[in-house]
Amino acid sequence: SEPFTGLPGAAVSVPARAASLLEEATDLLVLHRDFAAALERCEAGCGSLGPAGAEAEAGAEAGSSAEVKCSLCIVGIQALAEMNRWREVLSWVLQYYQVPEHLPAKVLELCILLYSRVREPQVMLEVGSSWLRDISNKSLPEYGLLLELYLLRVLLPLGQFEGAEELVRGCEVLDSVQQLALLRTICESQCQWTQQEETHSAAEEQQSTTRATVLGAVPQKLLTMLALLRRALRSISSHFYLIPYKKMLLAAFMLYLVVRLDPGT
Repeated sequence: SEPFTGLPGAAVSVPARAASLLEEATDLLVLHRDFAAALERCEAGCGSLGPAGAEAEAGAEAGSSAEVKCSLCIVGIQALAEMNRWREVLSWVLQYYQVPEHLPAKVLELCILLYSRVREPQVMLEVGSSWLRDISNKSLPEYGLLLELYLLRVLLPLGQFEGAEELVRGCEVLDSVQQLALLRTICESQCQWTQQEETHSAAEEQQSTTRATVLGAVPQKLLTMLALLRRALRSISSHFYLIPYKKMLLAAFMLYLVVRLDPGT
């Protein structure tokens, strides 16, 4: 007879089945490079474990299921990235955790790094903020590192300097030394941002001035050319009395336009 575990057999088999799917997904991802099949195994495993916080297991079983689910999501994120489907990553993960606050620290870290690398940090702006504001997450050992990562990879690249400063000053997890270091980083980043904006504005202003100068010089050159043509036509009009004066002037003007538009001509 089987020993009594205190839990239904179906409940005990769910984490084991998910762990088996995790192993299959890892092999498919790393060894066989079959990313679509690996993603299918991850989806089957995460779906069997149910939403975050709804596991039927208690104690160590619940912790084990949470770790397996987190690992399945990490493998799934990698599979999506390999298939160039990184835009689906956040929505794919949230279907198994419902709200950003329930995301495991490792999953959130991977998402921030991914969207930062593809230069889409705004995708993680609200998600990261919601996760960091959650009281239960502040007790996690990874909280300080994730706050710094969110600051450097999301807020500062987006120019959210005021929000970054408020986040650091209001964080009780950071000590005074860490706060000063991050505030110094924010100040330096803001100075660089300002310098880049000033340089960009100066370049645009110079380009606009140059364009206006060129456009303003064209009419003056045109008038000078027409005056020269008029004097030349007057001097030779007696030799070409059969050609109307206006038609001669129009032909000369058209010739000037052709030369002006196509210097090679």
